[in-house]
Amino acid sequence: MNTSTLASWLRSNMLSGPSAADRITASTPADYALPSVGQRALARAWLKLALVALVGSGLFSILLVLARTPGINTWLPAGDFFRVALVVHVDLSVLVWFVAIAGLLWSLNLRAPGPAWMQWLGPGSLALCALGALGMAAAAFVDPGTAVMANYIPMLDSAVFRAAILVFGAGGLLLVLRSLLQPAPVGPLVDGIGALRFGLHASVVAAAVALIAFVWSLAVVPVSLPAKAYYEIAFWGGGHALQFTWTLMMLVSWLALARACGGRVPLSPRVVLLLFAVALASVFVTPLAYLMHDVSTVEHRDLHTWGMRLGGGAAIAPLALAVLFAIAPRRPSSPVQRPLRAALLASMLLFVAGGVIGLTISGSNVKIPAHYHGCIVGVTLALMGIVYHLLPQLGYAAPSGRSPVVQPWLYGIGQLMHIVGLVWSGGYGVQRKVAGAEQVLRSTGEVAGMGLMGLGGLLAIAGGLLFVVVVWRAMRHRSD
Repeated sequence: MNTSTLASWLRSNMLSGPSAADRITASTPADYALPSVGQRALARAWLKLALVALVGSGLFSILLVLARTPGINTWLPAGDFFRVALVVHVDLSVLVWFVAIAGLLWSLNLRAPGPAWMQWLGPGSLALCALGALGMAAAAFVDPGTAVMANYIPMLDSAVFRAAILVFGAGGLLLVLRSLLQPAPVGPLVDGIGALRFGLHASVVAAAVALIAFVWSLAVVPVSLPAKAYYEIAFWGGGHALQFTWTLMMLVSWLALARACGGRVPLSPRVVLLLFAVALASVFVTPLAYLMHDVSTVEHRDLHTWGMRLGGGAAIAPLALAVLFAIAPRRPSSPVQRPLRAALLASMLLFVAGGVIGLTISGSNVKIPAHYHGCIVGVTLALMGIVYHLLPQLGYAAPSGRSPVVQPWLYGIGQLMHIVGLVWSGGYGVQRKVAGAEQVLRSTGEVAGMGLMGLGGLLAIAGGLLFVVVVWRAMRHRSD
């Protein structure tokens, strides 16, 4: 869906007078159901990559949480070990996990298979992403280099890790290309399914803008810069654009989960589509930032931040309130709905907590990771919930028992403790991206805050691994 097609679609579907279908939509709550899974084999493969990424991230997160927990960190290697583990943990848990779930969700939006050459884009993108993820994890042991804590995509400044990132990026490019070339039509009349399709289309367009920004930065950023400055500038624009992709996926998941829990969202599909369009329009601030300012300037950085705040805030707040209104008075009526409701509520709690913490940031301390941990975990919990929801459509059993209900709250409460501990310590000025003796914990309050962070992190790790266990058990029981 290119820009001109998007504009003509919006004109014909949003700026025209109300039809009979629109009047019905205005008085009847919309059915925000995800499209049926068409290419299940490909969707299943993306899900498996997502699970492997979470397992790998969990293993590395155990090491980095212990490296920052008072008393235990003295038994672990020094700060360089912590930074290497942190880089791989973040890239697996954010970059690889999110891209794999995007591959799963975007598989819902594909038309019937096209030409033979296009059919290879799906398996090709999956293979490259899997190979790149494996290379990232292996680099930590065979060629760690120097850990560079750049925002959005932290790096190990080594040949193996750089090659792994390039391979993974090539896989992401093929995934976005296929999703742009084979989008399922939204439909001439906007209904709940069409609105969610549009949201998924919008997330693909945002990802395409992010890839353009990454390439643009790599073309203009001087390679003579120190590694820290080079990667920070190179990933700033594309990293901001990617946040629109993940946020749109989260909003689609919130609506679908609310509907699956029996809630009726009090927003018409056209209003939802308009909110998605606002978020999508804001992502085009990204190329403007490149055209208006040099990538190394403060003005370039600030314009990206402004665009993210504008588009994200305008779309998220009304949708969050509508979803909360839809599910708050309802109790889950079936065992299948209980884990979905738990994931949805935990997701909203963490995302809002992260947003509120962001308003308190002053200076460079551990409040910053508390902010983005809350928001990122909010997105992750929404995607975990949508995986639970889609398992039967993928041909697997629905999650059952108490574990799928406990898992979102264990993961969410653990992460909430984690970020509260970071905020607590941030109030004392504890710096971010350090571990062990480098933390310089002077007072009982600082030690208590980081101790709470460590305990919450361990609970979150248990919740993340429990998610993998729950999904793996469901995948062992095929329904087709």
